[in-house]
Amino acid sequence: MEDKLKIKISIADRVYPLTVDMSQEEGLRSASKKIDAMIKQFEENYAVRDKQDVLAMCALQFASQVEQKQVDNAIDGSEAIKRLQKINDLLFDYLEKK
Repeated sequence: MEDKLKIKISIADRVYPLTVDMSQEEGLRSASKKIDAMIKQFEENYAVRDKQDVLAMCALQFASQVEQKQVDNAIDGSEAIKRLQKINDLLFDYLEKK
């Protein structure tokens, strides 16, 4: 079993103590940096009065990216299935002729 680490992650000027697996530390730190960068971008580009509004927009942005990747993968997956079916049909036809 991996050792647990106690780390502190800062998001929107608040510190969150977490206990995580060592393998998760780098990803969590990277994610918190991306969130803070996105917060800064929203604050610079939009008239935002409340951190909660900015955090909600960040959550929406990240969630939409995840959803879009799932949609893209589903589309790519169906194309891959069609291609594999075509290859399978060609192989089947070839083997039948022998």
